[in-house]
Amino acid sequence: MQGKRKKELKQSLTAASFLAPSLLGLILFSAVPVVFSMFISLTDWNYVNGIGNWNFVWFENFKKLWSDEWFRASLCNTFVYTVVTVPIGLFLAVVIAALIDQFCAKKLAGMLRVTMYMPKICNIVASAAVWTMLYSTYGPFTQLMKALGWTDPPRFLASYTWALPAVMLMSIWQGLGYHVFLYSASLTSLPKDIYEAADLDGVNGIQRFFYITLPQLKPTTFFLTVTGIISSFKVFGQINVMTHGGPGSSTYTLVYYIYKSAFTYYEMGYASAVAMVLFAILLCVTLYQWHHNKNND
Repeated sequence: MQGKRKKELKQSLTAASFLAPSLLGLILFSAVPVVFSMFISLTDWNYVNGIGNWNFVWFENFKKLWSDEWFRASLCNTFVYTVVTVPIGLFLAVVIAALIDQFCAKKLAGMLRVTMYMPKICNIVASAAVWTMLYSTYGPFTQLMKALGWTDPPRFLASYTWALPAVMLMSIWQGLGYHVFLYSASLTSLPKDIYEAADLDGVNGIQRFFYITLPQLKPTTFFLTVTGIISSFKVFGQINVMTHGGPGSSTYTLVYYIYKSAFTYYEMGYASAVAMVLFAILLCVTLYQWHHNKNND
């Protein structure tokens, strides 16, 4: 009995030794910054003055947020960005994945998936710089519109109306290959007998897609929805490279506003308050998604 306990203790210590580095990294680089940010959000800290030179203002930063038009614009733009890019990106991905799985030979399908995945592994700064040139006055988008008869096409990234949709299009393109890759992996694991039974019943391709394929892909869709919402709320790179939040506040997002508040205006306490709002939104969205998915199961 004692030998068994020693063996179990040895196994537990071995497991703990493997987990300790990851756990230590999680505490140092995630838990500690979150707690410190919560603390800072209650102060008026300007980090140029150094650590410790702060005054407690308690919840004044949070009260100030709702009268700040830049914060409201950032919040609105972030919600619009999420509502547009996540559903459109997922729908296009599942349709493309189904078409590749249905109509492409195995080797060609693999090549297409890898090709579509390439933008995901490219550096976001490089991708955003390329799309900035595509949207320029002499870029292909503008020239195509002129060729189609639009005499005065918009300057996409300089237009208050078109700047955010232009960034959305780039983001959908950048994440499409990753979504297609995951949907394709899920499609290959679906049971074939269901489709064989559907063929015997005379089910057409569209009915198969909406009534058989989509319901079977629900776990993948749930995963991509949660991760997509979280990623869209954290959008920063393409905004910083392509528009710098402009023109005006048309492409300001929460993360970009946090960056500007902290490192341009040096209002670290206020930036931390915005970060706490973002954290609360993502927590609520994730919990709702998990609860909704669990009930549907």
